[in-house]
Amino acid sequence: MNTEAIKELVYKMADDLLILGHRNSEWTGFGPLLEEDIAFSSMAQDKVGQSWQMYKILHELGDSEPDTVAFMRNANQFHNAQFVELPNGEYDFSLIRHFLFDSAALLRYQMLTESSYTPLANLTKKIKGEAKYHSMHAKIWMKQLGSATEESIQRLQNALDEAMPYALGLFEPSPYEAHLIKDKIFAGEEALQILWQKEVESIIEETQLILPDWNSLIPALGGRNGQHTEHLQPLLDEMSEVFKVDPSADW
Repeated sequence: MNTEAIKELVYKMADDLLILGHRNSEWTGFGPLLEEDIAFSSMAQDKVGQSWQMYKILHELGDSEPDTVAFMRNANQFHNAQFVELPNGEYDFSLIRHFLFDSAALLRYQMLTESSYTPLANLTKKIKGEAKYHSMHAKIWMKQLGSATEESIQRLQNALDEAMPYALGLFEPSPYEAHLIKDKIFAGEEALQILWQKEVESIIEETQLILPDWNSLIPALGGRNGQHTEHLQPLLDEMSEVFKVDPSADW
């Protein structure tokens, strides 16, 4: 198997989870409802924990310890999609991101349970249960708020229109796509995107929201290659502040 192909795949998943986990944790104490405050905090913790398990796979493949990988890189060394690093904004944007990202994540994990790379197959079998809950939570709120009041529908619609080009960046093709598919490590970003679009369409059809025309959207690409928005480095600085005080310390 092509080790670099596996590492690129795991890095982008791990970095997505770490960054979005920290973004979602910013809702702790600020959620619109106590129940949602707790839910977002719990899902944020799940994502950071999942990222750590993926960084462990990278360590087993010869990279640094998980904490070092997570907290000692600069923005241009991260492989996350730009979508996950964007500021939370209002709750409607975070909810749309929650729905779009977690729908894709669950489908990705389901595909990877069949991966020929056993450590990744075993891990995704473990974490897809958490991902299923995250996706279900998002869909429930999408259906409720997407068909509730005129204000809730319009706010979600505005957030959906803003988020869609960035969401498509989740499926930025890997330079190792052919290797991943040939070696049956992963069926590929195109296959995942097709499944995701069908899933998104099926949920949106149960609301009064309107999907933009897929063909009219220009994906926000570059994140997988270290090209990020101005929002990522300040987030990384905040995330790593305590760790950098003494990287050798045991907490």
